Amino acid sequence: MKKKILSVLLAITMLLVLVVGCGGAAEDTSTDSADVADDAPAADGDIKIGVSIWSSTDVLGSQCKRILDAASEALGVQVQYVDQGHVSEKVTASVEQLVAADCDGIIICNASDTEMTSAIKTASDNEVYIAQFFRSIHPENSADIYKMAEESPYYVGAVYENEPDNGAQLAQILIDKGSRNIGLIGWEQGDSTWLGRWEGYQAGVDNWNAENPDDPVKLSDPQYAGTTSDGGARAAEALMAADPTIDALIPAGGGGDPLQGAIAAVERAGKVDSVNIVSTDFLPDLGERLANGSIAGQSGGHFCDPLFSFMMVYNAIKGNYEVPTDGFYSVEFPYLFVSSVEEYEGYEEYFVDNLPYTNDELVAISEMSFEDMEQVALNLTVEDAKARSTDPIK
Repeated sequence: MKKKILSVLLAITMLLVLVVGCGGAAEDTSTDSADVADDAPAADGDIKIGVSIWSSTDVLGSQCKRILDAASEALGVQVQYVDQGHVSEKVTASVEQLVAADCDGIIICNASDTEMTSAIKTASDNEVYIAQFFRSIHPENSADIYKMAEESPYYVGAVYENEPDNGAQLAQILIDKGSRNIGLIGWEQGDSTWLGRWEGYQAGVDNWNAENPDDPVKLSDPQYAGTTSDGGARAAEALMAADPTIDALIPAGGGGDPLQGAIAAVERAGKVDSVNIVSTDFLPDLGERLANGSIAGQSGGHFCDPLFSFMMVYNAIKGNYEVPTDGFYSVEFPYLFVSSVEEYEGYEEYFVDNLPYTNDELVAISEMSFEDMEQVALNLTVEDAKARSTDPIK
């Protein structure tokens, strides 16, 4: 395995402390010589992949952790999580923490592109592979950071979604259900995924208004909720208080907790029948909420997104994926959309009651070329998962 500079410096510091510490008994902190000097690809049991995530315990984060834990068990690798709350300084510090923990690779859900400057530098300086999930660096708005990612031999790539398209489709679900005055709830100002979704919501509304000038739709300025349920409730209450005629809310995301808070606020206000809600991040009780009307529609299923970032980093560590210095790997992962109980039933069977991939399938995916793995990712649908229940990936 390649030498990790930060880990070695920490080891030297600890050794000096032991040398001057009067020769007392101490815990064995020695490192396998092969771990610091051998450039050969690591054996699976020696691989450790870090996960920098906003939360590993909220609705979406726990789903991500569930499938990543399954992958790490199937492949026999170690995984370590750091929850950073999308707080910028914690995001950048999480990479340093995972490097110091002797991770061979890291997958990260950052908040803004600027955080990737530090993340890529820390990973590259310490020869640790890194890939993004739920995020990609904007090639125009963050051109310098994008170039840095292209040139780094340790930035493996990104798995992300088409957020403007996602936003436009969710806005259309509300419009089709009769909503014409939509309140918007964001999570963190400047978050790259939030900005993409907001662009899509506005585009969906603008397209409708251009084609239906006599039946216009209004989209509010956003209220920000952070990533907590209380924040979601406060944002929903503020929107409904400012405009009692609001007939729809879009809690844009943030892990699922802001959505739960917004739903609770609408229920307390007695407006479940008059305020439609759509969001991204499937709730565990989505089927019930579609039935009782507290949710009009959602996009989700993307908790598999970090799985493919994990696979990309795993294969880079193994030496199976050559990381270029004039580009990187990229997967645009598909969303699943549901707006009825019937649409949700298949998702519940193949994505909730069971993971969409078995252990054997996870191993098979890990052994694929990038191109074949990408195709597996792009094919992920309820129909695909159902078909694989009788004809699994081999």
